[in-house]
Formats: sequence, C-alpha cells, structure tokens
Amino acid sequence: MAKSCSEFTLSSTIKTLSDPLNKKNIMAQGQGFGFGLGKIKELQDAFQKAQQVQQGAKVLQEELENMEIPGQSENGLVTVYLSGNQEPRGIEIDPALLSQDLEIVAGSILEAMKAAYDASTETMRSKMEELTMGLNISSM
Repeated sequence: MAKSCSEFTLSSTIKTLSDPLNKKNIMAQGQGFGFGLGKIKELQDAFQKAQQVQQGAKVLQEELENMEIPGQSENGLVTVYLSGNQEPRGIEIDPALLSQDLEIVAGSILEAMKAAYDASTETMRSKMEELTMGLNISSM
C-alpha cells in the first residue's frame, strides 16, 4: 500500500529529527517541523515569555498582597483600606459621622468601599499591564 503525501512527510520529518546532528542544525536555524507546529525558535520564545510572566506574576501577587489602598466616602468621613487583591485591611470612621442618621453612615461606608475597590482593581490592572508590557503576548 502506498503512503499518502502527509504520511511520507511526517515519517521523514520524524526520521530527520531523530538524528541528533540534524536536530541540532534545525534548532540552530530556527526551522519548524514542517507539519504546523511552527518554528522551534518561536516556540522557545513563547515558553520563555510564559516563564517571565509566571515569575513576574508571583512577585506581583506578593506586592499586591502587601498594599493598603484607600478609598474615601464623598463626605470624607469614612476611609476603607483594601489590599491590591481587594482584601479588606481596615476602616476609619470619623466620630462626627456617628451622630448622623444610619442611612448616611451606611451610605458613606458603601461609598468608601466602592472607592477602595475601584482604586484596588485599577492598581491591579495597571500592575498587570506593566508586567506584560513588551512581552507581545497577543502574538502567542
């Protein structure tokens, strides 16, 4: 039975790659396998970029964990602190607010929480952009 063209190409490519000298030459030249896997050099670059992102993400995770990002109510009487991962860290309430109606107190706390959350997520987003800037991830 005759081999199809794709079977012949795949089998000859495997034989070529199994020869250690040919394998080194192909890798040095950055040539691909010839059956859709792309060039070895590009694949190596993609893996290297992924490792860089993974290492940077670990450092970024620790950095975000240690941050205290404030958010303040519109009246300035409540400040909420969140980590860069949106974990609650603390709250400060001006005693003058406590003489107000419960709805005003609750509204002020909610405003401060939303402001802290927005600031925290924006910080995370910008830090992630810094991490991935220059890595050309869209091409992977």
